[in-house]
Amino acid sequence: MNKNESKYFNTAIKMDEALITLLEKKDFEYITIKEICAAAGVNRSTFYLHYETIGDLLNETTRYLLDVFLSYFTADTQSVALNLKDCELDELMFICDKYLTPYFTYIKDHKEVFKVALSQNKILGFEDVYKRMFENIFNPILERFHYPSDIRQYVMMYYLNGINAIIVEWLKNGCDKSIDEISKIIAICIYGKDNANE
Repeated sequence: MNKNESKYFNTAIKMDEALITLLEKKDFEYITIKEICAAAGVNRSTFYLHYETIGDLLNETTRYLLDVFLSYFTADTQSVALNLKDCELDELMFICDKYLTPYFTYIKDHKEVFKVALSQNKILGFEDVYKRMFENIFNPILERFHYPSDIRQYVMMYYLNGINAIIVEWLKNGCDKSIDEISKIIAICIYGKDNANE
């Protein structure tokens, strides 16, 4: 990456982080370019050098959040999604430390960002992300475990909403429990108290 690309990239990150900070305080439709520029420490012309609209910045910010989130996972865990049809069934068990530890580490490291992601789910486009995840990851996994197609969406929502509810409670309590403790609570909820360690 040359100096100009690096400068462009750093400015884009400042803009992404400025938008995230503003989303913590107010709804997206009330955020102005002037506020974004002030929070990022850039002028309007710099904003328009990068984006045509705030919507363009929002799309980039969503990609930025997903990229940072994925960076917490090893290449090994990321590659499972590419091999869903052929890998062993035990590799598709995502309620385990291999997947939960990086997930919860990301949340703990980015508490405020995650709260914004939960509260601004629709604005950030995460509903579309969930839809793509369902089609490309969860649906094929549930198919491999022989869940009937007409109930797969319900099963996925049960898992996602249950895990998110635990995360919301954890965040409310200032992440008072360790990542291992939260992982164990989720395993108990899904597998039952006696089977959580198996």
